[in-house]
Amino acid sequence: MHVRVRLFAMQRELAATREVALELEPGATIESAWDVLVGLHPLLGPGRAAVRFARNGAYADATDVLEEGDELAFIPPVSGGAPDSEDTPGRDTRSGAGAARRIIELRATAFGPAILDDLADRLATPADGAVVAFLGRTRETPGTPAPGQEVEARRHAGRAVDELEYEAHETMALAVLGTIADEIAARFGVQRLAIVHRLGAVPLGEASIAVVAVSPHRDAAFGAARYAIDETKARAPIWKAERFEDGHVWVGAPARTGPADVEG
Repeated sequence: MHVRVRLFAMQRELAATREVALELEPGATIESAWDVLVGLHPLLGPGRAAVRFARNGAYADATDVLEEGDELAFIPPVSGGAPDSEDTPGRDTRSGAGAARRIIELRATAFGPAILDDLADRLATPADGAVVAFLGRTRETPGTPAPGQEVEARRHAGRAVDELEYEAHETMALAVLGTIADEIAARFGVQRLAIVHRLGAVPLGEASIAVVAVSPHRDAAFGAARYAIDETKARAPIWKAERFEDGHVWVGAPARTGPADVEG
């Protein structure tokens, strides 16, 4: 049985490759695929406790049995889209008289604070009395290093961050963000939502994520915006490296594979 493994962020660097083809015995599980991969790339082994698994673009359990042709992604600790074009994956689901209900994008190009007004204009209807917007920016102070990055973080202790670098499993990230938007609709009744995340290099002071929630009432909009940013950082397969003059540190924590109140 043959499966394909995609590697990202620190795992990609440790293995010095983005993709590995594995030959496994019939009935092999995701965990056994991990063991075979570590046999080929032993430097990956110490990171097992912080790794989460995805199968064919969705989070999966280590005990899941694989099938011929499956695509696996071993998800290292996560960080925690321009309008659609050929090289910018995203979603803009519309309802009613052309009003956008949901805008989910990954952008490779820069955006500034004006994006919040643009998203609000695209989302809001005359029935909406509340618009809550959040803009995340690159700051100079470092965050918490991902498991396995502690030694490199100590090497850069006391230094200011020059820029951030974002990497994503793009199709899976869009799917996870769509799931988060579905949860927001169910929990808060907020149907008009935008989550736009940068990819690539983001210099100091530039924006890395924009969230806009639109609703008739403020409580729902505040709750939706907070849920959107918190769950995006905890669950979306988007990785963040803090870059310094002479190196970089991956930051974040092991991915959460479902809503906080489900997994605890």
